[in-house]
Amino acid sequence: MLKTLLYVIKKIGYNPRIALERSDSGEVRLDKIKELIESSKYSIHDLSRIKSKEIGEYSRQNMPFELGLDLGCRDFSSNKDYKSKKILILEEEKYSIHKVLSDLSFADCKCHNGEEEDLVDEVREWFVENTDIEIPSGSSLWDDYNTFHADLYEDRINNGFKPKDLDRLSIAEFMKYIDKSLG
Repeated sequence: MLKTLLYVIKKIGYNPRIALERSDSGEVRLDKIKELIESSKYSIHDLSRIKSKEIGEYSRQNMPFELGLDLGCRDFSSNKDYKSKKILILEEEKYSIHKVLSDLSFADCKCHNGEEEDLVDEVREWFVENTDIEIPSGSSLWDDYNTFHADLYEDRINNGFKPKDLDRLSIAEFMKYIDKSLG
């Protein structure tokens, strides 16, 4: 779902920023995340993966933590530019976030049902509500993503990649393919 999200954001004309965009083991990850939060007017936090799937598996709390940093940046900073930050919270199941983060009962989260096509629709709708840009329909964005993904798959297979190599493409490499496809 992450790669679908990155494609849609690029397709509608924004430059998605994500900690995985660069890999430097000498860089403190939290510093990188704070820098990305401070430099972004729009933020998207998908909290759908915070629930453990198997017995004994730990739930992931990075996204709620990053959301907290983002809300803190917006609400407590003396920099007035941060006051206009817009934040989208995504969840897989409607109102599931309120079960584990009751402090977010104020939030109008968007629900993608664990489906990439629903994710495209919800993200598109949020950008329509929070920007002045004209954005293609969700169906059009979804079709464009599927065409891009098929073209990328075919190109990479023709250049010696195996399906497992495509699944392991780094975010930085994937973003380069998006840029190339969108010209």
